[in-house]
Amino acid sequence: MPPLALLSIGHSNIPAERFVALLRAAGVGAVADVRSVPLSRHFPWFSKNNLAALLAAEGISYLAMGGTLGGRPRDERLYRAGVADYEAMARQPEFRAGLGRVRNAAARSRVCLMCAEREPLDCHRFLLLARRLAEYGLGIGHILHDGSIEPHAATEERLLALTGEGSDLFAAGQSERLAAAYRHRAQAVAYRRTPRAPDRPTGKR
Repeated sequence: MPPLALLSIGHSNIPAERFVALLRAAGVGAVADVRSVPLSRHFPWFSKNNLAALLAAEGISYLAMGGTLGGRPRDERLYRAGVADYEAMARQPEFRAGLGRVRNAAARSRVCLMCAEREPLDCHRFLLLARRLAEYGLGIGHILHDGSIEPHAATEERLLALTGEGSDLFAAGQSERLAAAYRHRAQAVAYRRTPRAPDRPTGKR
């Protein structure tokens, strides 16, 4: 197994001090913020400017990458039945370019993808980003809130168990079952657009 060049974390409601402690314990040198909307009303220390300043004080770089790697695409064609289509998103040139930026940064220091959801199985950082980055042979781990780092393959085992696709990654049909598990989970947790209300007639011509 390759060394963990890349990590992920969901900030959830972690106090700022605990969040920094988790990053430092994991040897993180740069945080790639992959939130489409890098703001937090309830936990303002995770809003973009506050977070960048907090990390800078700890010698950790901040990379704003939600524009290309966020889970809420602006292009209506990247939704299926109102749900963000991760497989379609992964085919976009700008998405691939964003992955390239992450890989380049990971070659210089240990990068941690950051989004909001506590559980990797509930977040596009695992279901979309880590899945595709693992295809490049990067060692990936997910920082859990107890301080442990779960290897990406172990998270995939939990995904298979959760979706009922079986947990034996070495059995025949491994890749097909895993792909089905990713699709199933993404359909359950990916961002859903709020239906747009139809325009009401004004009576004016």
